[in-house]
Amino acid sequence: MNELAEPFERLLADACTPAVVRAIEGGAPAAPLWSRIEASGFLDALVGEAAGGAGLRLVDACALFVVEGRHAAPVPIGHTLLVRALLAREGIAAPRGPIAIAAQTYLGADGAVSCPGTPHGQVADWIATAAPDGWRLLPAARAERRSTGVHGSLRANLRWAAVPAEAIACAQTVAWPEAGAAIAAAQLAGALRRVLEITLAFADGRVQFGRSIGKFQAIQHALAVMAEHVLAAHMAAEIGCAGDGPLPAALRAALAKARTSEAAALVANSAHAVHGAIGITAELDLQLLTRRLHEWRADFGSETHWNRALGRALLAADGLALDFMRAALIPSQPEIRR
Repeated sequence: MNELAEPFERLLADACTPAVVRAIEGGAPAAPLWSRIEASGFLDALVGEAAGGAGLRLVDACALFVVEGRHAAPVPIGHTLLVRALLAREGIAAPRGPIAIAAQTYLGADGAVSCPGTPHGQVADWIATAAPDGWRLLPAARAERRSTGVHGSLRANLRWAAVPAEAIACAQTVAWPEAGAAIAAAQLAGALRRVLEITLAFADGRVQFGRSIGKFQAIQHALAVMAEHVLAAHMAAEIGCAGDGPLPAALRAALAKARTSEAAALVANSAHAVHGAIGITAELDLQLLTRRLHEWRADFGSETHWNRALGRALLAADGLALDFMRAALIPSQPEIRR
């Protein structure tokens, strides 16, 4: 963990405990947690120094997204970091409150705006949406907001009958699916590592037939495979966030989300297999993270979606597959840090 992530880890370890996550999932207000995060200053990490921020690049903030994932954060920290940076680039002051990025935006002929399955849509104050001439920030309070009905999920279906007067319009074009995918990949990487840590501790402490189950070869094999996927996911997440500025390169984001989403299902299944029936109980923290793994796996496109995107890009490129990977996917920056 680097020097940027360590204080953020301490903050979330104290403010975003499993009890807090459970409470917000159950309908408790997210404002107390958000106030502590907002007061910490981390939300302006990607904002340029001239605008009062830290001036970090997306690759630097990757570690923050990973920590967010480790704690199954029930508020859109990574989304808010990115949107605040994009607003600052246009000289627009960011509104207070959590900002979520819409995974999908549909514009109706009657002027309505619909954003189904918006990540953190139930707790966000603002929603970043695509628009024909750039993008908009829409106030969630003015939307018809409905839960998706999935237990513990903070996604929401949002619909505005018309663009509200309070909307903030931005002229720059943003590839929101790729931006959201890069953040989700790093969140997945953090949650994956925490699931592995919990499972290792359980296997070491659970005793059957006079010894810990972690001593059995079948369990050791499952843990080893989990560790391989966790490491690969972290490498992919770093590649997805590599580059200058606050926005990711499209193909690198595709690679990151494809690999981390693939790992999410495999690691979650293995973790529950090691834990047995106790793993799904509400009292155990494991299910807080594995539910996030399955949700973030689908947000902004699953591995199937992004593997297809990579395949189309490969077919359209000239040369060998290895040349394509080197040119499009492998970061050239030597300063990627853990």
